[in-house]
Amino acid sequence: MHDENEPSRGTAPDPAPSSSGLLREIGQLGNALKQLFGAQMHLLAAELGLARSAVSWMLLAALAATVAGVGTGLTLLGLIGLLLAKWFGSWIWALLVLFVLQLLFLFGAIMLFRRCMHWMSLPGTRGEWSAMMREGRQVVANDGSAESAPRPSAEERS
Repeated sequence: MHDENEPSRGTAPDPAPSSSGLLREIGQLGNALKQLFGAQMHLLAAELGLARSAVSWMLLAALAATVAGVGTGLTLLGLIGLLLAKWFGSWIWALLVLFVLQLLFLFGAIMLFRRCMHWMSLPGTRGEWSAMMREGRQVVANDGSAESAPRPSAEERS
């Protein structure tokens, strides 16, 4: 079967993998990537659902805290009124003193609010505010790609 005149050939290396094997591996890679990204999308959908639920629960908790705070404040005012009534011996005087105390508290809150509005209108604050607005417009103009450079302070801009 083997002729002596023929030159002897060594064993040939295995031929290159067939293209069908390569296509099969590429298909398996594609399926694996599809499963991976499908799992990631499923996880993202679950997280978004949880976040939506969390926001709803946070709003409900904020409402409950507000109701409890108002109830606590009314109870405290009632107790103060009762103590003032015992001290003065008259409900009329107790309610009048309580009314004056509430007016003083309201006046103090209004004055604090006005002072804060004054602070917002000072030149340094206006400069900081306008710088923040300019940076915000730049971020929107750059499609959200903000630079991490620190903002100059009011003294540096002057």
